[in-house]
Amino acid sequence: MEAAEADEHLIHEAEKIAVALGRMFPGLCEVVLHDLRDPEHAIRAIENNLSGRGVGDSATELGLARIADPGYPSVIQNYPNQFPDGRPAKSTSIGIRNAAGEYIAALCLNLDVSVLSPVTLALSNLVATDTEHREQPLETLRDRTARELRQAVEARAAERAATPRSLSREDKKALVRQLQRDGYFDSRDAAQTIADLLGVSRATVYNYAKQHSG
Repeated sequence: MEAAEADEHLIHEAEKIAVALGRMFPGLCEVVLHDLRDPEHAIRAIENNLSGRGVGDSATELGLARIADPGYPSVIQNYPNQFPDGRPAKSTSIGIRNAAGEYIAALCLNLDVSVLSPVTLALSNLVATDTEHREQPLETLRDRTARELRQAVEARAAERAATPRSLSREDKKALVRQLQRDGYFDSRDAAQTIADLLGVSRATVYNYAKQHSG
């Protein structure tokens, strides 16, 4: 397959992705596929047209930047943007390279956040608490020791740049042993809480602890 034909095939496949993404988020997210081989008529496909552009319109500044610089970042994620009528948008631009490493296309997603803002405000008001009591919680809805245990587990996992469940078997074993040394097993239901956090069985937690005490 010749290079030009291969590039066209790649863009055609990306076009299917653009259409599918747009139809998954109707009215919310504009999805645009730019053919960077022809910057004056770059827009190859547009779904959920929220910007008023059309097929055959020119490339954006990001598209031109990618054409000018092959080292330009492949993905620019969640940057603030604006539709022509002033509505705020959150955008992501994904550069598509061919086998030679050249940018030939860009897939762009523009989320209309103005539609979501009222929902966000309503949810914020719903979960808001009285500022008078914000500094000193009047009560906790969880067992205090369980909360401290969760914080300890997450902190130790973060030291290994991981989540508790993604830790290796040996790291989980070492973490359980450390928690035992720190006295967390003295609290009620500690073993089950640890098991839930690490994604293992309660028996496994006891087994890890038993190996340490032995």
